Amino acid sequence: MERAAVPSMVREERLRQWIAQYAEAITKVCWASLRDRALAEDACQDTFLKAWKHMDSYERKNIQNDKAWLMRIAVNTCRDYRRSAWQRHVDGHASLDRLPEIPADDREDRALALDVMRLPDRLKEPVLLYYYQGLTIQETARALAVPQTTVHRRLKKARELLKESLRGGDADE
Repeated sequence: MERAAVPSMVREERLRQWIAQYAEAITKVCWASLRDRALAEDACQDTFLKAWKHMDSYERKNIQNDKAWLMRIAVNTCRDYRRSAWQRHVDGHASLDRLPEIPADDREDRALALDVMRLPDRLKEPVLLYYYQGLTIQETARALAVPQTTVHRRLKKARELLKESLRGGDADE
């Protein structure tokens, strides 16, 4: 009877460690994706619930990077939230300029953060994971379930769009 309880206790302890270590980062990624604090918190909880449910798979696959694995779950959870019928009728762009919790020290940082938030999801996700969460290209690719070359291309495209945006748009105008 004790042998059955030990793996469960180990799993609980691992989950507690993950929550303590990664909850804030996952909430930030979810918030950037969903643009709603309450939904981001819900998505973060769902991420950890899914991680708990799939911990056997985690152990079987001998995953080396906990953060990348959890970020992949978080990104997929946010995608599921955005696909929901309710989210299709909510205008997330309307309140983008009024977002109070963008981590920025000055106006330029805030402008950059707002520009990152305006990027399409396929470009915003790698930027958030690579630059804001500090994942490597390989970890970002794993988290997004895309090849590394795709991550490189998306980061390059995002940088180009951000440069253009920070310069004030097209030079031809």
